[in-house]
Amino acid sequence: MPADSDSPAKTDPPAPAYASRTIALVGLMGAGKSTVGRRLAERLGRKFYDSDHEIEKAAGLSVADIFTLHGEEDFRRGEQKVLERLLAEEPHVLATGGGAYLNAQTRDLLREKAVTIWLNADLETLWRRVQKKNTRPLLRRADAKQVLENLFIEREPIYAQADLVVYSKEGPHGTTVNAILKALKSWEPA
Repeated sequence: MPADSDSPAKTDPPAPAYASRTIALVGLMGAGKSTVGRRLAERLGRKFYDSDHEIEKAAGLSVADIFTLHGEEDFRRGEQKVLERLLAEEPHVLATGGGAYLNAQTRDLLREKAVTIWLNADLETLWRRVQKKNTRPLLRRADAKQVLENLFIEREPIYAQADLVVYSKEGPHGTTVNAILKALKSWEPA
């Protein structure tokens, strides 16, 4: 039956503004970027990448071993290359390493290709979470809690440059995923 000329044409709802972009989670170690990122990717039907894991695959070494054998500067160069490769792929969910967003070139690339979301957690939450793993090269020191606090203070103004801020609190990860989805609905490219 032909459409009535007086009735409006039925159209699909517009795609969300973030549909053509990768969703990149930034923030300190322990913020939940990998765990929340996996769940977010599942909810959105997208691939998930953890940049630290991708660096380890490319280097054939753990992040801790790269730091020990080659230093942080070498690690950051490799991280930049991996992020460039990942951001050239179809939109996905990406958990970045805690220091990745500090590099101005990386921030610019993420701004161009992704929606950046700072998973912000308070210092005590971060400390509780990072103590569960002894694989954090920057925290393999006697004064680890002080190091984490210093990183928190130093990096906060840079993470605050992300497109969106979502608080990562103790509790079910699904709560944080829901908060991200809600924040994404209102996101518009600059």
